[in-house]
Amino acid sequence: MSTRAVLEVIALDAEDAVAAQAGGADRLELVADMSADGLTPPVETFARIRAAVDIALRVMLRPADGFAAGDADRFAALVRAAGELRAAGADEFVLGFLGEDGGADLDAVERLVADLDGCHWTFHRAIDRAADRDALRKQLADLPGLDTYLTAGSADGVDDGLPTLLAEAARSGEPGYTQRLLVGGGLRLDHVPRLRAAGLDAFHIGGAARPAGWSRPVSAKAVRAWRTAIDA
Repeated sequence: MSTRAVLEVIALDAEDAVAAQAGGADRLELVADMSADGLTPPVETFARIRAAVDIALRVMLRPADGFAAGDADRFAALVRAAGELRAAGADEFVLGFLGEDGGADLDAVERLVADLDGCHWTFHRAIDRAADRDALRKQLADLPGLDTYLTAGSADGVDDGLPTLLAEAARSGEPGYTQRLLVGGGLRLDHVPRLRAAGLDAFHIGGAARPAGWSRPVSAKAVRAWRTAIDA
């Protein structure tokens, strides 16, 4: 079994996906509308990307900017979208909802996860806005398919979140801490050696894969620089 660290790259379309794979990405996070920090993509976009690359894809399930599940109509539309993506072959996802108290919105998360039928999924950076990260982890610990937390350790990014990331890495294997930490959000190449030394082995990049900005596609060269740093 491979022990290579995971490099996940945000992809908006097939061009991004092909470049990310060429640069050495192991997995894609497929989203739409980065002006809203990443929403659920159309099923047609998923199908084009799935046909273009053979690496793993995790598809965002997020109806609007922010971390609320939304009203009944909006959430029902999200459930329908998840079903359409599953029917098209999607089998890995990214999601996460918080309630008004800053805890996990368990009703929404459990409802959506039930329809994913055991698929692997990531709880995204909503954890960085949670009122109590430890409590949230323990609330979600037994949900089927949850294998990853995407986190910077802080809502303000990895610079501020490093102590939390290192502390949580040290608790790996404890109840509520069996899921992999996927580090992303203000992540820089100079963070990588310290994170790797602490045993962290999964990294997520978006803007860092696009030196010319979000209006331009993923750069295979930029992804390769991350692959090299992570493997060093």
